[in-house]
Amino acid sequence: LAASWWRYWRYGCAALSIHQNAIICLRGHLRKLERVNPKMEFMANLFAQNRKAALCFAGASAALLGFGLGYRFLRKPKKFTQVGVVSQLLLYPMKSGKAVPVEAAECLRMGLKYGELEDRHWLVITDDGHMVTGRQQPRLVLVSMSCEGGQLCLNGPDMEELRVPLHQPSNPVYKCRIFGSDTEGRDCGDEVSDWLTRYFKGEKTYRLVHYEPHLKTRRPAEKEPAFPKDDKVAYPDAAPIMLISEASVKDLGSKLDRDISVLQFRPSIVVSDCKAFIEDTWDNIQIGQVEMKRVMGCGRCIFTTVDPETGVISRKEPLDTLRTNC
Repeated sequence: LAASWWRYWRYGCAALSIHQNAIICLRGHLRKLERVNPKMEFMANLFAQNRKAALCFAGASAALLGFGLGYRFLRKPKKFTQVGVVSQLLLYPMKSGKAVPVEAAECLRMGLKYGELEDRHWLVITDDGHMVTGRQQPRLVLVSMSCEGGQLCLNGPDMEELRVPLHQPSNPVYKCRIFGSDTEGRDCGDEVSDWLTRYFKGEKTYRLVHYEPHLKTRRPAEKEPAFPKDDKVAYPDAAPIMLISEASVKDLGSKLDRDISVLQFRPSIVVSDCKAFIEDTWDNIQIGQVEMKRVMGCGRCIFTTVDPETGVISRKEPLDTLRTNC
């Protein structure tokens, strides 16, 4: 990680891995999986792993009956308890771009999807392929992206709306770098490049690339071993889903003596009706039919000091307060 990163786990979002795809909606109940006795869990896993062998080699019907009853007893249905309610669902189609609030979204292994928009599937890069985020260009948080009628639409302060074809298969594929990891993206064209370059008013040339399923992905486990080895992402820092509670953000605001926006933490899922920081204890959760596992707390960086309404970076709060209180 870059030297500018501060790691304050208590106030960070929970980074999640997705076990089962489905639709999640606002006001959906969030439930946590109740912990089981570790010894019982071990025995259940042992039975599950050796069930076939036992069935093949056990000689007595009584033994088979006992095995079957034991397996059924140990493999009880999962027990979930409601712990919160989904209050916001947020997509960031372009990495570091403006959030898109939605009423419902598909929850896929690589993140949330709404129509043609997929979370962090577009990336601003320099000509040499290095990523550009709100850390380097804070005003990127004011750029909105939408898709209408097969067209990609970009809007930003004091800029004309730009519309280009969503899919441009003849455009070149760029090699990209995200925190030292190699990935790829399909160039969105010279019109988009000119628009971004004018928006940032800099000397560099900027381009926008789009992740496509056949392109090279990144595996979070290569940087953070806690992630499942088969997890893949397009352009997020690490996790496909980030979750935070309203109460945690409110608690932080009370220490700052002012309100702070949940958008400064870039979560995918915001939860209400729970206590501050209780999300740190949710190891396995379910929203509707979607099952997720908490992998780790997310370290907070200087990007949290960018005001999502103005695009101004302070480089101080909330990091100074997090450092003092954690």
